[in-house]
Amino acid sequence: MGKQRKPVPGKDHLHIFGPAVLLVLLGFVLAYQFVQPAPPERIRMATGQPDGAYYLFGQAYRERLLQEQIELEILTSAGSIDNIGRLSRGEVAAALVQGGTSGNTPEEAGLRSLGSLYFEPLWVFYRRALPVGRLTDLQGLRTAIGAEGSGTRSLALQLLADNGIVPGSSPLLETGGQAAADALLNGELDAAFFVASPLSPVVRRLLEAEQIQLLSFARAEAYTRSHRFLSSVILPQGVIDLKRNLPERPTILLAASANLVVRDDLHPALIGLLLQAARTVHGSGGWFEQSGQFPAPEYLVYPLSGEAERFYQYGPPLLQRYLPFWAATLVDRLKVMLLPFLALMLPLFKIMPPIYRWRMRSRIYRWYREVLSIDHLLFQPEADLAQARAALERIEHEVAHIEIPLSYAEELYDLRLHISLIQQKLERRMGEG
Repeated sequence: MGKQRKPVPGKDHLHIFGPAVLLVLLGFVLAYQFVQPAPPERIRMATGQPDGAYYLFGQAYRERLLQEQIELEILTSAGSIDNIGRLSRGEVAAALVQGGTSGNTPEEAGLRSLGSLYFEPLWVFYRRALPVGRLTDLQGLRTAIGAEGSGTRSLALQLLADNGIVPGSSPLLETGGQAAADALLNGELDAAFFVASPLSPVVRRLLEAEQIQLLSFARAEAYTRSHRFLSSVILPQGVIDLKRNLPERPTILLAASANLVVRDDLHPALIGLLLQAARTVHGSGGWFEQSGQFPAPEYLVYPLSGEAERFYQYGPPLLQRYLPFWAATLVDRLKVMLLPFLALMLPLFKIMPPIYRWRMRSRIYRWYREVLSIDHLLFQPEADLAQARAALERIEHEVAHIEIPLSYAEELYDLRLHISLIQQKLERRMGEG
């Protein structure tokens, strides 16, 4: 028995499918140039003072992002004004900012809000023994307006100016946080402004202090008409301590809204992740918020981010709903790689099989031209039959060495049968001669 040949030589596949594969690979290489960079694994957020609500919420955000293997570094600060400066300078990627503190400077043009998070009341505490019923009564009293760089100071100065109280006409001290609370409790201050969540330890401490009274804003509607970033909220009677009935009566407060602000160059995938964290931390509501009310695309300090707008309309990105963050971002980044697949692979898969069939059959059909030529020659009286026999023997020998897949064996044996028929015709013609 002769040596058995491989029916499908590997070089055939290489010659036919190799250029197609190279073309597709080139398409993937070109498409990869447009793949978005991976999100950073570590970002920085500016919050507030260690004893404030911003810092506490920042820690909650950090825990949520750690579940997705993103490290959130929490930086303390003097407050909202300081946070805006750090954002503008690129020192942090995100920050918590109090409503009404935007300076609208050119440096702030690259900042975007991801939404408001909760109502942040303005708490004006004063010593109960003093006859204070409205802000105008603070004239001449030792009043803490918040530290330099804080949103509390910015808001306090605006409201005091509305009531004719300005630095120089009254002792306004740039003190805030725990230091202001201590001074007020010790009698070193007569009043103090705080813009903070009810969860702030400083606020809770002062609310429970018997010698301290919380100011109720009877003219809250006038303030909200003059300052559109402010809202009026009610602190219900007894909500702090039902047993002690604190507060003793419903108290009207002014409230700004805490905003989550980012730089506009923050990776889009992290925007969705931060908003999911915000929904987890703030979605249950609080003393002044309904469940599900926040985060919200309202009461904004800066224009709403495009990614955030899509989040509020459609919810979290589809892939992040079902996949871990790293997997969702990887798939989202590489989806552009589908372009060469759709644009090249599908058409190539359609045209490659016909090309392959044509190439295989061409190995067989190309001999028919010579076989037909010899067949026609046999009808000519002056034909050189010896030359025709030699040609047929050569063709038969070469056809016997054709390598084709088994699926094309039928065409090959048809050719060999036709060669045999011409040989028989040639033998009869030579016998007649």
